[in-house]
Amino acid sequence: MNKIIHKSSTRGHADHGWLNAHHTFSFANYHDPARVHFGMLRVLNDDIVDSGMGFGTHPHDNMEIVTIPISGSLEHRDNTGRHEIIRSGDVQIMSAGTGIAHSEMNPSKTEAVNLLQIWVFPKQQDITPRYEQKTYPPEKRNNKLLLVVSPEKNSDSLWINQDAWFSLGKFDKDKSITYDLHKENSGVYIFIINGEVEVEGDLLQNRDGMGITSTISINIKCTLPSEFLLMEIPMQ
Repeated sequence: MNKIIHKSSTRGHADHGWLNAHHTFSFANYHDPARVHFGMLRVLNDDIVDSGMGFGTHPHDNMEIVTIPISGSLEHRDNTGRHEIIRSGDVQIMSAGTGIAHSEMNPSKTEAVNLLQIWVFPKQQDITPRYEQKTYPPEKRNNKLLLVVSPEKNSDSLWINQDAWFSLGKFDKDKSITYDLHKENSGVYIFIINGEVEVEGDLLQNRDGMGITSTISINIKCTLPSEFLLMEIPMQ
């Protein structure tokens, strides 16, 4: 088993006033050649966007983009005419494919929105752009891992154009779980949203991340009430 730990304090940081952003991997003006990606996982951004502010219309292509609001709401518009509100408890995926332009704004006049945005390199290039979102109530993941993104079509999870599985968990103190990988050559990246989690003997706290490879299962124990995102990702 190989492990790499990214403590919260080592992430890239940019404070634009209206946007307070932390980057686990190289992004925008933050570049660390040792932290460009983890396998097919390219971006893991932890953003706080002030009320009434956001990202104006901008393009993407050939990237799988997953957005998970932790608190607050995000308003999505794109050049296909789609207009959606993504709320805490929702998960959104957008396959940029051949190209899509979208905006992401905080529609609230009073509260900030905190969101995770994750980019994954696609399995197949130049597919038709697509969008999907679903609601996953927090109680559905109490003391278990809830699958929210997978390559399995026609399931309760959102479909991703990659051999990747994303799960959200919310666990009480002293609860333990073993995660069995779907594919032998995959890696797992775990990101602690809040709490304190022991992963294969290493202690992770709020907004810490850890990448694990060369294993078929991972043992996780929550030493405090905790929430985390677990992403199984192809390494090549």
